Amino acid sequence: MPKGDLTPLTAPTRRRSAFTIAGLALVGALTLAACSSDPDAGAGTPLANGQRANIVASTDVWGSVAAAVAGDRADVTSIIDDAFADPHSFEASPRDAAAITDADLVVYNGGGYDEFIDDVLAGTPGKRTVDAFALYGTDSDLHGDHDHVAEAAAAPAGATTAPAEPAAAEHDSHDGHDHDHGGVNEHVWYDTPTVDAVAKQIAAELGAIDPTNAAAYTANAATFHEQLHAVTAITDSIAAGHPQAPVAQTEPIAHYLLVATDLRDETPQDFTKAIEDGNDPPPAAVAATRDLLADKKVKVLIYNSQTQDKATQNIREAAESAGIPVVEVTETLPDGFDYIQWQTRTAESLAAALNAAH
Repeated sequence: MPKGDLTPLTAPTRRRSAFTIAGLALVGALTLAACSSDPDAGAGTPLANGQRANIVASTDVWGSVAAAVAGDRADVTSIIDDAFADPHSFEASPRDAAAITDADLVVYNGGGYDEFIDDVLAGTPGKRTVDAFALYGTDSDLHGDHDHVAEAAAAPAGATTAPAEPAAAEHDSHDGHDHDHGGVNEHVWYDTPTVDAVAKQIAAELGAIDPTNAAAYTANAATFHEQLHAVTAITDSIAAGHPQAPVAQTEPIAHYLLVATDLRDETPQDFTKAIEDGNDPPPAAVAATRDLLADKKVKVLIYNSQTQDKATQNIREAAESAGIPVVEVTETLPDGFDYIQWQTRTAESLAAALNAAH
């Protein structure tokens, strides 16, 4: 995929809201009844020689990973592929439900992030799936000597879900501030070992669906693994050059990027959790966050440009007024980017911002 414009992303102002998918379970049930009377429909037998597997991903992030593994031997459809869409407030349509139901393989984030997938899957027993969040904590060699799995077990700010395996809570004390962040962050596409595990699992599932091309899928996953090394080389260099550098963020979606780069999130949990939940942050949390920026207590502001509102825009303005670099992150792919290009640009932007900070 060719690289797109590297200019900063600008998203429309929006506020997160709770999933509004009333009736989706009924839609899924009706779709199932229309498509198949077999209770195990979706488990599938291997495809006939020459048939192409049909993969459906919840977002284009996971669709890009699936496409990297599938190559030109399978078809990949992403339910959410809008660079400005907010997956947290996505409303699935009957067509979406039908696409998920008919897929040979469904790849999704899990962890409560894309619940519309869970609702449809509840009515399709035996469906082949790859749940990224369930693979969180998988061992990996992507970070060299960096003990990534152990550090990733430390819980991030604003977390609302539990891990597939219990993880220790984080309780850091620094600069006189205690940050006790419970739970585990569901935004695992910023966790490269999890993404690597997803690619390998996709290859295994496709190999079972399409045995004729199993070796090609495995080889594609291995190529993707090597491409991930190029991304983690950048994040490891940040960790080496800026260990425990203080940063702020408007939402905790980039938590695993901060873990990989060994950066320290100083943002009050009350602020990031309120923004993630679509609520107004408490005035005290807003004031404390603004003080971090005005007093130059952080090197960089990590800004989710996909779910802006007045509170986050004001924080960005405070950062820019203080001369603190802003690094934009998103939850879906920028136009013209695949997963590797996107993560490479994000890591490079973070490195450049830290190097420019003073």
